[in-house]
Amino acid sequence: MTHQNDPFAGSVAQARKWLTIVTEALGSDDPDTAYRSLRAWFHTVRDRISIAGAAHLSAQLPELLCGMFFEDWVPSHVPVAHDRPSFIAQFAREAGVPHSEVPATAGHVTDALDTLFSPGELDRVFATLPTVLVETIWGRTHVDEFDDDEIACEEFEYAVDPDAATVADSHGLSALEDRMLVLGDAIAILTHRLDVLDATRISDADSSELTRRILVSEGLLSE
Repeated sequence: MTHQNDPFAGSVAQARKWLTIVTEALGSDDPDTAYRSLRAWFHTVRDRISIAGAAHLSAQLPELLCGMFFEDWVPSHVPVAHDRPSFIAQFAREAGVPHSEVPATAGHVTDALDTLFSPGELDRVFATLPTVLVETIWGRTHVDEFDDDEIACEEFEYAVDPDAATVADSHGLSALEDRMLVLGDAIAILTHRLDVLDATRISDADSSELTRRILVSEGLLSE
């Protein structure tokens, strides 16, 4: 089959481009090492961010890498604990690197992905994580971009003040509009991406639970 007649050629080429950039960021010439590191980054970060955040990141991935991103993902089991030791242990296990090398490896992968995702996308997603975890993901850099007030609680479970709308200033209204857009995009993306998951694991009840968790993670519904 020629390149022109291969319907997957474009997806493969785009995935290889991303992997090459990650390989170069790691200072390696081994694409297998880069693949394992990228996969570890996807899974450890994905499991600790909100469902909406995972949906937004996956929407910008090449199709083949999107499948890697959602591999073994169970929406009802996320987000997991945000402690640094569990992050390092999972990343080290999946990447096949010593625990001591995780911050540097994760940081190189993050630097590479920061050039591939839309500007500010990683900062927006990481703003919901504890500072110590952000430090690890960035390889102990860039954390000065976050103020303490911008770091959300580790449980991702909070309710919107019912009186907030009556006292919100123009900045607050703008933020609310942004979050509504994020929520709408997240639901649309997740609906489109459900075919990535094993159909036998997605029932009507699972879909309802997934929708509920999106609303909770965005602060539009209390637990």
